Amino acid sequence: MKAFAKINLALFITNRLPNGYHTLETVFAPINWFDELDVQASDRLELTCSNPDIPTDETNLCLKAARALQRYTGIKDGAKIHLEKYIPVGAGLGGGSSDAALTLRALNAFWQLDLPDSVLHELGASIGADVPYFLMQSELVYATGIGDKMTDLQAAFPAALVTAYPNVPISTAWAYKNLKLNFPRSAPDLKALTLNLCASRDLEILRKFENDFEPTIFATYPAVKKLKNIFYFDCRADFALMSGSGSAVFGVFEHMSRAKDVARQLASDYAVSLTPPFFSPKTTQDKAD
Repeated sequence: MKAFAKINLALFITNRLPNGYHTLETVFAPINWFDELDVQASDRLELTCSNPDIPTDETNLCLKAARALQRYTGIKDGAKIHLEKYIPVGAGLGGGSSDAALTLRALNAFWQLDLPDSVLHELGASIGADVPYFLMQSELVYATGIGDKMTDLQAAFPAALVTAYPNVPISTAWAYKNLKLNFPRSAPDLKALTLNLCASRDLEILRKFENDFEPTIFATYPAVKKLKNIFYFDCRADFALMSGSGSAVFGVFEHMSRAKDVARQLASDYAVSLTPPFFSPKTTQDKAD
């Protein structure tokens, strides 16, 4: 089973709440970069991972998801969960949240719980704000609030994407703490812009898309800024932006053939993912199953 990553096509931080959280406006898009999850029978709940640097104790989001299901249903069954980790950590690609979402779906089936999506989304939200997005298995999703208010745009991104990781992990908490913005702030109408982009396939619309984390991240992590410049000046991307709080950067390409060339070009120095136009994680997962 595959847990797909996401990028933020745009990310505007609009306000800081009294509780320390920030409100935002963003558009999530799935990419063809995924971890793999395997579940086997066991008399106890346990987690293993191919990446030895990732903790497999109760702090791991996969185990948090499993525990949430146990608490909600009262089930005492165990499971042996193995996570084959490919999505880079600290990249702004949502790998941990995607793994948690897949764990909820996988164990709901494995333990024959038959919980409805509404319950899984409620449990997912208690683990992380963007876990419900990954449970949706949608193409493009517009999100507001703290990232928890989501609207499925019923559309897929019409261009090819190359996503690269500059080998620099960045803490989301650190990124928020070091934001230098004056609040409250307004954002463009991302929902309307994205729907217009999908209908017209006019990539010039992306020029209105920004990521408010970029100035903070670029000032401290020049490797991330360098990668974005490589996309523009060496790879001639139609558009490039950092995803989330970093550090991954994606480039947009009108033609898949050009995107393939760029992915091969970057693969000698970076971990890279190539995503075709109109990519759908659910369709890809169904074909694999």
